[in-house]
Amino acid sequence: MKHKTTFEKLPQANTGRSKNWKTLRAICLLLFLSVSFTAYSQITVNVKDISLRASLKKIEQVSNYKFFYNESLPELNRKVSLNVKDATIEQTMQQLLGGMDLAYKKEQDNVIVLIRKAQDKSITKKITGTVVDEKGEPVIGASIVIKGESHGTITDFDGKFTLSNVPEKGIITITYIGYKGQDIPVAGKSTLKVTLAEDTETLDEVVVVGYGTQKKSDVTGSMVSVGAKELKSRPTANVFEAMQGKAAGVDIRTSDRPGEVGDIFIRGSRSLSASSQPLYVVDGVPLNGTVGKTHEENLDNVSPRGGTLESLNPSDIESVEVLKDASATAIYGSRGANGVILITTKRGKAGRLALNYSGSVTLETLKDKSPAMSASDYITWRRWAYYNSDPVNNPRGDQPNYDKDQIYFAASGDPAALANVNKGWNNGTWDGSRVTDTDWADIVTQTGITHEHTISGSGGNETAQAFFSIGYLNNQGTQKGQEYERYNFSMSVDLQVKPWFKMGGSINGSWAVQDYGYSRTGQSSGSGPVDIYSAAKAIPRFGVPYDEEGNIITNPCGSTTNVYTVIDEWNKSTDNRQTFRALGSFYGQFDFGKIWAPLEGLSYKISFGPDFRHYRQGIFISKDSAVKMGSKNYAKYATDRYLSWTLDNQINYNKTFGKHNLGVTLLQSASKYNKESGSESANAIPNENFEWYNMGSVDITDAATYGAGMSTGMSENQLASYMARINYAYNDRYLLTVSGRYDGSSVLADGHKWSFFPSAALGWRIDQEDFMKDISWINQLKLRFGLGTTGNSAVNAYSTLGNIQSFYVPFGSTLTPAYATNEPYYTSSQVKMANKDLGWEKTTQYNYGVDFSFLNGRISGSMDIYHSNTNDLLLSMTIPTLTGFNSTYANVGKTKNFGVDLSLNLVPIQTKDFEWSSTINAAYQKDEIVELANGKQDDISNAWFIGESINVFYGTASDGLWQESDAAEMAKFNANGHKFEAGMVKPVDQDGNYIIDSNDRIILGNKNPKWVLGWSNTFNYKGLELGIELNGRFGYMVDTGGEGQYGMYNQREISYWTPDNTGADYQKPIYSTAGGDAYSSLLGFKDASFIKIRNISLGYNFNSKALKNIGISSLKLYAQAKNIGNLYSSVDFMDLDLGTTYYNRGFTFGLQVGF
Repeated sequence: MKHKTTFEKLPQANTGRSKNWKTLRAICLLLFLSVSFTAYSQITVNVKDISLRASLKKIEQVSNYKFFYNESLPELNRKVSLNVKDATIEQTMQQLLGGMDLAYKKEQDNVIVLIRKAQDKSITKKITGTVVDEKGEPVIGASIVIKGESHGTITDFDGKFTLSNVPEKGIITITYIGYKGQDIPVAGKSTLKVTLAEDTETLDEVVVVGYGTQKKSDVTGSMVSVGAKELKSRPTANVFEAMQGKAAGVDIRTSDRPGEVGDIFIRGSRSLSASSQPLYVVDGVPLNGTVGKTHEENLDNVSPRGGTLESLNPSDIESVEVLKDASATAIYGSRGANGVILITTKRGKAGRLALNYSGSVTLETLKDKSPAMSASDYITWRRWAYYNSDPVNNPRGDQPNYDKDQIYFAASGDPAALANVNKGWNNGTWDGSRVTDTDWADIVTQTGITHEHTISGSGGNETAQAFFSIGYLNNQGTQKGQEYERYNFSMSVDLQVKPWFKMGGSINGSWAVQDYGYSRTGQSSGSGPVDIYSAAKAIPRFGVPYDEEGNIITNPCGSTTNVYTVIDEWNKSTDNRQTFRALGSFYGQFDFGKIWAPLEGLSYKISFGPDFRHYRQGIFISKDSAVKMGSKNYAKYATDRYLSWTLDNQINYNKTFGKHNLGVTLLQSASKYNKESGSESANAIPNENFEWYNMGSVDITDAATYGAGMSTGMSENQLASYMARINYAYNDRYLLTVSGRYDGSSVLADGHKWSFFPSAALGWRIDQEDFMKDISWINQLKLRFGLGTTGNSAVNAYSTLGNIQSFYVPFGSTLTPAYATNEPYYTSSQVKMANKDLGWEKTTQYNYGVDFSFLNGRISGSMDIYHSNTNDLLLSMTIPTLTGFNSTYANVGKTKNFGVDLSLNLVPIQTKDFEWSSTINAAYQKDEIVELANGKQDDISNAWFIGESINVFYGTASDGLWQESDAAEMAKFNANGHKFEAGMVKPVDQDGNYIIDSNDRIILGNKNPKWVLGWSNTFNYKGLELGIELNGRFGYMVDTGGEGQYGMYNQREISYWTPDNTGADYQKPIYSTAGGDAYSSLLGFKDASFIKIRNISLGYNFNSKALKNIGISSLKLYAQAKNIGNLYSSVDFMDLDLGTTYYNRGFTFGLQVGF
C-alpha cells in the first residue's frame, strides 16, 4: 500500500465564527505554507497507452492533487489513455476509470483515494463521537481508524469526530500518544463517547540527544529536558532566564542590564584558563557563539558582539536539552567539554492553521538593599572621620561644631554644598533634618517598562507543514539611558516530497539595538562606576544639583569627593550596539527502506547550518559626562562581521531483530568560522553633535591632541570531525551506547591537530524485569553508568604560530615602521612564544545515575553522581626571558571535579479539581587542582593551589575590630611598625610573629558555590494556576570590597565603630587622602548563601468550550511578581544572585491566546 492510513476531512469549525476571521485564517494559511491550491479544478493531460499508476503520477505533476491507493490493486498496471484540457477532477477521473471496477473518494481538498466499487457498496454506516481524557477534557488530534483498513480521521478541538463508510460490524481503533489505545466494535452503534486513560508505560518522552532523538527511557547519558511549558511558565527576555532553577547541575547567573545575559555553568569548572561556557546547538547546528560572547571573544576578553541565547525569542523554542556527562557530550568531541545545550525551535504540525498570540507588559523598579547615607548621616560620619584622624584638634563626631564644619565642608570648593550644610545650624544648634537631602540615585532611575509580543502560526497536512513567528521586545531599563529593542522572525518548512525523501529548513533572524547606557568602555582606566546608578550613588547627598541661579553644579561637593554631576548623563554617555543575526538549518533526508524494502531502517541525512552576525558599536562620551569630568570627549566606531557554517553528512540505521534493537549513527562533519573586524577611535572630536559619525575630521597624525587609533583584522579557524555511535537494547531492558569522535582543529600545532574522543554508557531498566512485574507502585527504575572523554582547544586561532608586532621607530626626523616579537622600548604588550607541540586539553568523566518513577508518576526524578579528571590543561606558563619571550601556552596541569545532581518531581496532592506539583533541582559540586605548570608547586600569583578549588580568595584573614581591651596586643604589633588603634580592622597573624605580611595569607574561601538549588511549586484548581519559583546558592564566599571610609568619598549606610558603638560591623572612618585603615578590605570577604523568591505567578485558563463560540481555542490571563525578596541571605546588604546591592523588582501582566 502506498500510504497506510487515509483521513476523513476534519469536522467543520464552529459556524459562529466571524466571516472576517475565516478570511484571515485562509489568507495566513496561503502565505506561510507557500502552497497554492488554486489549480485543483484545472487539469490538462494528454497521455496514451501508459499504466494507470503512471497516469495518476502525471496528474499529480500538473495539479496539487495527491492519490492514495493500495499498491496491490492489479488495475494500477493496466494501460490507459487520457486526454483532457482544463477539466475538473470529476471529469478527469470519469474518463480515466471508465470500464474499471474502481471508484474514488475525494478526501479533504486535494486528496483522492481509490477504492473498489464492491468495497464502496459494503460501507453503510457513519459514526460520530467524542474522545476525552480521564478529567473529561477533550483529546485533540486523536487518531480514529477502521481496524484493518486504511480509512480514518482525527478529533477536532472539541474532541469530536465523524467517520463515514464504517462497516456495520466493523471495529474502530482510537489512539493518542501517551494514552492507552482502544478497539471499539460499532455494531448497533452510531454515537460514541470514549475516555482514554494515560499509559504510564508508553508515556515516554522523546528527547533530543544530539544528531538524533531517543525515548527518554532509553537514554543512558546524564541529561535534563526543559519543555515549552516550563519555558513559558514566566515571561523572560531570553531563554537563559527561563531555564533558571529548572535543571539540576546547571547554574545560571543573570544580569539586570537590558540586552545583557549572565553566565551558565554546567557541573562547575574544570579548566583554569579556558572558557567554562557550554556548546550551544540550535536545530542540530553547533554554534560558534556562547552566551553573550563568542568563544573567541571570551579568549580576547572583549565586550559581547551578540551571542546565542539573547538573540532567540523564548516563545519560538520547543525544548531545551542539557547534556551533562561525557557519555552524552562526547559525540560533540572537542566542543563538549563544558556540557552541551541543545535548543530545538518550534516547527509546523499537521492540521488546520493554528494562530497564537502571546504578550506581556512588565513594570520594574530598582531596589537598593544598601542605599547611600542620608545628608545628615554623612555629615556626622565625616565629622567622626576628622576626629579619628586628629582627636586632639577635632571634636568627636557626635559633638557638632559650626566653625569646624566650615573647614570640613568648605575646603572642597562647593559653596552650594556648604550652604546646604549650614542649613542645619540655627542659633548655634545643629539639626540635621534641616539639610536638603538630595537623592542622586532617584535622579537617574525610572520605572522600567518592558513589553513583548509574539504572533505565531502552525499548520499543514501530511506532506507539508510550516511554522512562522514574528516577535517584538522592548526593554526599557530602570536606569536612564539603558534600553534594549529586538525584532525576531522565525520560519520553518518541512516537506515530505516523496515517501522516501523529506526536506526542510528553518531560519531564525533577529535585529537588536542595545543602548548600553553609562559605561567606561574605551577608557584607559577600568576603575570607577560601571553604570549610571553607581555613579549617582557616589555623590554625597549633602551636595545639591543646581546653584541659586539654576545652573548645574558640575562638581557636587567639590573636588575633594572627586565626583561629577549625573544630571542629564544619559544624554552625555552613549554606547549604542546593533546586532543582526540569522541562524539557518536546512536538511534533506532519504529513507532507503521506502525505496527498497530490504534496506528498511537505513537513512541518509545531509544538513547545513549557516550562522551570520553583523555587529556595530558606536560610542560617544561627552567631555561634560561624569566619565570624562571635563577632559576631552571620546568617540569610537567598531564593526564586526561573523560567518560560520557547519555541514553534516549523517547515515542512520535503526532495526529491530526480535528482542534486539540496534541503532547506528555515522557522521562526517566540517565547520568553519570567519571573522572580520574594524574599529577607529579618537579623542577631542571637533563637533560633539556628530558623535562617531565624523571620524574623518580627526588628524590621525596628531597623537597628542586626538590620540586616534584604527585597526582591522581577520580571523579564521576550522574543525573537521568523524563520529560513530551505536545504540543497542536487548528486550527493552539492557541498554548500551558506544560512541567515538575524531576531531581535527586548525588552531593547534601540526602533528597535534587531531584527537579521538570515545565514550560508552550502560543502562538497566530494572522495572522491565519479570521479578518487578508484581510491584505495581514502581513505574520506572533505571540504572545508568557512563564514561567518556571530551576535549578543549580553547586558544586563539594563531597561538601556535610565531606572532610579531608592528611599531614605529625614529629614523632621523621621520618615524619608520618596524616589526619584532617583543621590544620593551616600543611594544606595549608581550607576545607569547609559539608552542609547536601544543595539543588538546582533555577531560574524562565518569557518571553513575538512577532514574525513577513511583506511584503512577506521583514521585519521579533522577540522581547522578559524577567525577572527572582534566589533563594537559592549556595554561600560560612563564619562561626565561633570555628566549625573547616571557611566557608561552603549554599543556601542563591537571584538575578534578566531583558532584551530585538530584532532580525530584512530586505530586503531593491530586484530586479531580485540585493538583499540587513540586519540582526540586539540587546540585553539589567540588573542583580541585591536582597539578600545575611546575608540577605540585602552587601558583600564588594566580591564586592556584594544589589540592584546593580552582577559584578561591587568597589573602589575609580578619578577626573583627581592635578594641581598647586589646591595647597590650596592639602594642606588640605597633612595636614592629604597625599603627593599630582601637576601632581599626584586626588582621590575623597566622605565624604569630606580630608582623602582618605575605606569610600570613591563607585561602579564605571558594568563589564558586558548592550547592545550587531550584524549587518550583504549581497549584492548579480548575482553571486557576498559582506558581512559585525559588532558587539559591550555598557554601561559597563573595568579596564585597569592604569599606574604605576615607571620610571624603560617599558612603553607604553602615554600622561603623565609635567609642559608643564598639560592636559595629566596620572600622572607624579616618579622614585621609593617602588611605585610611590599610586592612579595611579584609572585612569585605563574606560567607555567602541565599534562597531567593524569584517568581510568583497567578494565571487563569478559560474553559475551551466557552471560548469556541467566539473563535478562540485557548485563552490564559496571568500576573507575575519578579524578585520579591529573599527567604534567607547571609549577606543582608547585597543581592547575592546579581552580586550588587541593587536589583530590579517587577510586576508582569500577560495574555496568551490561541485561535
